Amino acid sequence: MEKSPHDASILNDPDHWRARDLAVLWHPCTQMREHHVAQGPDTLPLLPVARGDGAWLIGHDGSRTLDAVSSWWTNLHGHAEPRIADAIAQQARTLEQVILAGCSHPPAVELAERLLALAPRQAGRAPLSKVFYADNGSAGVEVALKMAFHWFRNRGDEPRRTKFVALENGYHGETIGALSVGDIPLYRRVYAPLLTEALFAPSPDAYLARGGQSAAACAEDAADALARLLDEHAGEICALILEPRVQCAGGMRMHDPVYLKRARELCDVHGIFLIADEIAVGFGRTGTLFASEQSGVMPDLLCLSKGLTGGFLPLAAVLATQTLYDGFLDDSRERAFLHSHSYTGNPLACAAALASLDIFESDDVLARNQRTAARMAALAAPLAQLPHVADVRQAGMIVAFELTRDGDKHTPFDPALRIGLRAYRAALARGVLLRPLGDILYWMPPYCIDDAQLALLAQTTQDAIREAVACA
Repeated sequence: MEKSPHDASILNDPDHWRARDLAVLWHPCTQMREHHVAQGPDTLPLLPVARGDGAWLIGHDGSRTLDAVSSWWTNLHGHAEPRIADAIAQQARTLEQVILAGCSHPPAVELAERLLALAPRQAGRAPLSKVFYADNGSAGVEVALKMAFHWFRNRGDEPRRTKFVALENGYHGETIGALSVGDIPLYRRVYAPLLTEALFAPSPDAYLARGGQSAAACAEDAADALARLLDEHAGEICALILEPRVQCAGGMRMHDPVYLKRARELCDVHGIFLIADEIAVGFGRTGTLFASEQSGVMPDLLCLSKGLTGGFLPLAAVLATQTLYDGFLDDSRERAFLHSHSYTGNPLACAAALASLDIFESDDVLARNQRTAARMAALAAPLAQLPHVADVRQAGMIVAFELTRDGDKHTPFDPALRIGLRAYRAALARGVLLRPLGDILYWMPPYCIDDAQLALLAQTTQDAIREAVACA
């Protein structure tokens, strides 16, 4: 008798599972040939996951893999967190989905109220006052870009205010508008003919500091360059978009909070909107609930996603000022913001987000994260002494390790060596999921990670680096 595809003996067979997967799935952000190659240095292993438990991913055979990257930076409180799961289940028995155009429901309203109450504030500036929901981070960025452009159009500043300023090495998503304000060639080069024109200002990335220059001084220099760019294009720009504190997909490159403070001031001088993309860095990743808080400023548009639902369901929220909102109030539908998604403000996702915010309060997550971040710093320090580690940097619950040939910023590895991939394979073989960004390894674990798991993570990272660079 033929076995069911769900038979345990089949699920426990990695070769069978790999064949089933590759027969039907096209995985994201992946050169699929690396999965199809059975052996060799370019092979990208496929990890079958049956369930999650806290910081662990568990295979059908019971194998456990530490999720050191929070499943693409989404998971906050641990996999299968029962309080969030229960909130989703309860909501599913009440209302699973309803059109948000012309309808309303409690989870969407309550989540908006709580997000606005928690959002960054700035003395002398009216607080963020409206929430627009979208389905994912890229969609949230599209919303913010369209709002900024459309506001100026409604005011009569078209066609001059059509440009956006973004940062070199920044990343904001894969949809056309979001990709247009990204500056990572690997993602945008192929699609360049489809993209709108953006202006790119030098990154405040502290890794670029010259000869003993402090991170703050590096950020100030970048802010001065931004000022010159804004002066050069005065009257043409509608918004500046940036990732506060950490350029995540750009290699977990970090900068001093003074940059955002200067950027806020410059946006005010030129009468343009400041868009803070906190999709990856929001909800406690950098030490404060929102990274913008560390600069003491408030953006005009705040983009949130990833950890918004604790990693359970896709949802994005764009928080806007009353000034922006008022710019769309009119008798004309053309002057309305007609952007929409079918699942805008989905009740299940909003319920998950509300449960996640409850956990922040009941478990005093930010205080616990401070203790965890200190432990991460202590465990990461010895890795800085490895001969091929050029930099170890940290922002709260994010730690990154820059690997170079001689431990020098100016001697990167030959990309053909695939050092990052080798380290990934070595770590996975030891039960830790480290998904590198080129030759940069990083830790961004769920907040529930404990001391024993952190020790495993540190030792595995060290072993993986040693094994990966042995071929160099």
